Amino acid sequence: MITARRFRSSKAALVCSLTMVVPPGAVVRTAPAPPTTQQSSAAATQTPRPVGAPAPGTGAPEPDGGWPGTYPVAGGGTATWYQPQIASWADQKHLVAWSAVSYARKDAKEPALGTIKIEGDTKVATNERLVNFSDFEITEFNFPGLSRDQAQALVVGLQKGIPEGDRVIALDRVLASIDKSAIIPRETSGIKADPPQIFHSERPAVLVNLDGEPVWSAIKDVDLKFAVNTNWDLFEAPSKALYLRNNSTWLTATELNGPWTPAGNLPPSFAKLPVDENWKDVKGNLPGRPIAANAVPRVLVTTSPSELLQLSGAPAYQAVPGTSLLWVSNTDSDLFRLGKSGSFYYLVAGRWFSSPSLDGPWTFATQKLPEDFRRLPLEHPRSRVLASVPGTDQATEAVLLATVPHIARVNVKEVKAPEVIYHGDPKFEPIDGTTLSHAVNTDKDIIKVGDLYYMCFQAVWFMSRSATGPWEVARAVPKAIYSIPASSSVGHVTYVTVEESSATSDWVTFAYVAGYTGMMVAWGCAVWGTGWYYPPYVWYGGLYPGYFWYPRTYGFSAWYNPWTGAYGRGAAVYGPFGGAGAAAVYNPRTGTYARGAAAYGPYGGRAAAQAWNPRTGTYAQTRQGGNIYGNWGSSYVQRGDDWARTSHVTNYATGATTRTIRGDEGAAVTRRGAAGRTTVARGAGGDIYAGHDGNVYRRSSDGSWDHWSDGGWNPAQAGQTRPGQAGAGTRDSTVSGQLERDRTARAQGAERTRDWSSYRRSPSVQRAGSFRAGGGRRL
Repeated sequence: MITARRFRSSKAALVCSLTMVVPPGAVVRTAPAPPTTQQSSAAATQTPRPVGAPAPGTGAPEPDGGWPGTYPVAGGGTATWYQPQIASWADQKHLVAWSAVSYARKDAKEPALGTIKIEGDTKVATNERLVNFSDFEITEFNFPGLSRDQAQALVVGLQKGIPEGDRVIALDRVLASIDKSAIIPRETSGIKADPPQIFHSERPAVLVNLDGEPVWSAIKDVDLKFAVNTNWDLFEAPSKALYLRNNSTWLTATELNGPWTPAGNLPPSFAKLPVDENWKDVKGNLPGRPIAANAVPRVLVTTSPSELLQLSGAPAYQAVPGTSLLWVSNTDSDLFRLGKSGSFYYLVAGRWFSSPSLDGPWTFATQKLPEDFRRLPLEHPRSRVLASVPGTDQATEAVLLATVPHIARVNVKEVKAPEVIYHGDPKFEPIDGTTLSHAVNTDKDIIKVGDLYYMCFQAVWFMSRSATGPWEVARAVPKAIYSIPASSSVGHVTYVTVEESSATSDWVTFAYVAGYTGMMVAWGCAVWGTGWYYPPYVWYGGLYPGYFWYPRTYGFSAWYNPWTGAYGRGAAVYGPFGGAGAAAVYNPRTGTYARGAAAYGPYGGRAAAQAWNPRTGTYAQTRQGGNIYGNWGSSYVQRGDDWARTSHVTNYATGATTRTIRGDEGAAVTRRGAAGRTTVARGAGGDIYAGHDGNVYRRSSDGSWDHWSDGGWNPAQAGQTRPGQAGAGTRDSTVSGQLERDRTARAQGAERTRDWSSYRRSPSVQRAGSFRAGGGRRL
């Protein structure tokens, strides 16, 4: 029998208890049993709720189920495990934490309270924002009310009794806890911050980004040509007249720079376009909606990566509370001004640029931002920009997320390399500053090292003795590859490494960090792209020109999404395929192209929440690329974060079957997860803490601290010094200081976790601009 108590909440007028019969072998989590009946209300400040139940005020469950949890212990009794208090997280790989534990024995009237110190390696599922520390060990423990043998038996029982699936904690709880002042970002060398060409317009406008001069391709059986190196539907007729589709309307011009006017009747050739996905959107907007001459948007055409500040009229300023900043609220761009007559500050691709006027000239400003940017409230509709303000906690966390490795085990006998096709004979060009060269006339990342060839595809390395294969999984990668600079179009492959390999094993472990998908670390922030422009490879000589392009830093309005820890890209003014892309995808085998409509997906505002990663070929909603290893399936490439997807995400997304069990004294909600595990009224936090001195503390209603001793709560001495550290002056030199930091971190982590849970339930772009749920506006 386990007795669980439910306490009064704002929605309940009854205080009741429930005696529940626990099925044999079931894992039970309950609201923590308080140290004493008399002190129960002081020990917990929040009303317990079932695991996975919606966090208060959010309507969404917490990804880790909430804290604390109660488990049966071998030999009898139950142990309540309070939320771990993170002491350190070295390299985002090794966790050290302290926890308070309450042990209720069958033969004891009062629970025994104590502390444990846990250490273990971690695995991180960034998309699900979970940290797994299932491989932890209890390295220290202190239970004053138990004998040494009893305490040892409890620790062994606790280590065995906590299921591996429960040894997870929300990433936001961890990030809120770690000491960010000690984190020194490892910068990516060679990152550039030269400002792009920045246009601005106070009336409707569109920006047609061409990757160099237009590359015109024929269309089978039609006398039209289309530009393959832009994400717009741009056509050229035999008369040399140009036609541009802007959603449901068509514009025409005799030159790229215009003037652009309503197209009127389109040439009959448009009706003859092939019936396939490539031209679905075009044919769906024929003959097009009439448009008046005075309603034609301003058309800006550029052959170099450029950005557009689109405003709805003159700048509309809103004061940022507590600062001298003004937010320009009538644009989707991240635009601020320092006072009504000061400089403008524009954030794009993680880089700040400033100018005395919207007409320019623009200069790089990240390293000399006004201090007021650090005071931007988290609730501000554009507080996402804090991730790009050096020295803020948000910037440090963005860097941490960018350096968390994604891991997968690859079966060398079963995984097959992708087909490698060149446009003509293989062509390799030298990589500046190295003795290496890379293939330029294929869509694969292939590097020549001496007489060997290495290909990186979807974060897995392959090796061959010939440029055309056959290819096999590489068990090692030459060090020379990791000297490729950011100025090279294949520099991103340096972020994919071999973590573990053995000649006697069929498995090789690979890992990649966010640099592989385009997110770099520079100026103390996580930025999008290297800032370098990589000219495309273009070859003429047949009906269809060969064209291979490289992802760019500018031209997509790249912005940091604090909810995903990744960059979103795209806005309607950048073209119908702005969320992804750049251009059509060339197929050397057929000599033709898959255009944006077929490859990239939705446009406009939706593109901000859905993105195709052109560097990796990954498409994922709200994750801006997700985990690349998921592209391989699961049979022969085992993702290192599958534990989150299989054990947590399914339950999180669908919820668990809820049923009410009635006992003699009332009812309580239990939930049975997909694995058949029963959870009962798991608590939502509790104000019980572990001091680093081995004592258990609680936060009293008056803000003071009590510690557990001699079977009861007693006032803690203010500024109590940790044993062995008197006068040390360290960050945790006093228990009270440590407890206050842990209390603040727990509260902040809980709030952030609830915010994330709410966002996960409804990943709306309207809320992607703020670190606080509810902030933001349509992007």
